[in-house]
Amino acid sequence: MATGEISERASVLLKTLVEHHIRDGQPVGSSTLMRSAGLPVSAATIRNVMSDLEERGYLHSPHTSSGRVPTALGYRLFVDSLLQVQPLEEQAVLALRAELNPDKSSTELVQAASLLLSNITAQAGLVTVPRQEANQLRQVEFLPLSGERVLVILVVNEREVQNRIIHTRRAFTEAELRAAAAMVNQRYAGQPLNQVKGRILQEMEEARSQIDSYMEAALDLANRALEQDDKKEDEYVMAGESRLLGGATVEEMARLRELFDSFEQKKDLLHLLERSTRAEGVQIFIGEESGFEVFGNYSVVTAPYSDGAKTLGVLGVIGPTRMAYAEVIPIVDVTARMLSSALSA
Repeated sequence: MATGEISERASVLLKTLVEHHIRDGQPVGSSTLMRSAGLPVSAATIRNVMSDLEERGYLHSPHTSSGRVPTALGYRLFVDSLLQVQPLEEQAVLALRAELNPDKSSTELVQAASLLLSNITAQAGLVTVPRQEANQLRQVEFLPLSGERVLVILVVNEREVQNRIIHTRRAFTEAELRAAAAMVNQRYAGQPLNQVKGRILQEMEEARSQIDSYMEAALDLANRALEQDDKKEDEYVMAGESRLLGGATVEEMARLRELFDSFEQKKDLLHLLERSTRAEGVQIFIGEESGFEVFGNYSVVTAPYSDGAKTLGVLGVIGPTRMAYAEVIPIVDVTARMLSSALSA
């Protein structure tokens, strides 16, 4: 939406109105605009411009007030053409650099990024978990425990170490487990985890048909070790949902309950995040632009992150449509860049 569709005077007044509404959360009247916009026009002229903007769908007049508030269309025009993005404060940059440390595992980095986004923006922050096809098996070790239990040490993507305990059909000696780990590492190290799982199941069938009990036992250990990845339900990490409650009206609280239910069901949010993953740079979904009714009063600002070669996921911020876009947009952008840098180091 280009500002050429409205006059320069209307652009100044709309920008002033949106900035006031973001800051105060209240409908903005013509008297306030007359004091703040700095235009040499009368109150009557301002009222006429506001009426025209309302007729064109950029503003809305709540029944209980003589002032006006921006619509999703008004916010879109503001974000696309009138917004002046603020440079990120040094304190925020330092916090991001300290927490998004390349020495951390991908799981720790995702959790840290989500919390940072929430803390810095005072909204809800979320980061999708890196896609499984991006996770590569580096090494596996099996250590015997008491009974028919085995400790699995799984190294994924160079530095992420996962420990898990599996229950086996029989007890294994330390030598057997060492040999099984060596075979698995020789066959599968460096391959994507989702492909490894499929190959293991296929080769288990082949081993059974060849009555190769040693190979079948080794593959069964590997299969059980990777089985737990299939049970992971966390497709994204979210922090700061409670921040959305701050200052919410009674009407907004009812809509917030619907939004929280959507977070639990994940479906709508995951569809929105998937769209962001396929895009480049910062994406902004304002209100009903998301295509989902539950986000009607909320905006989602997202950006994809990568490992330097391919997109791994997306991160973002969820907040009311009157969020401080000038501050949120650069935070989302820089966080995505820093997370990408940490994951590609």
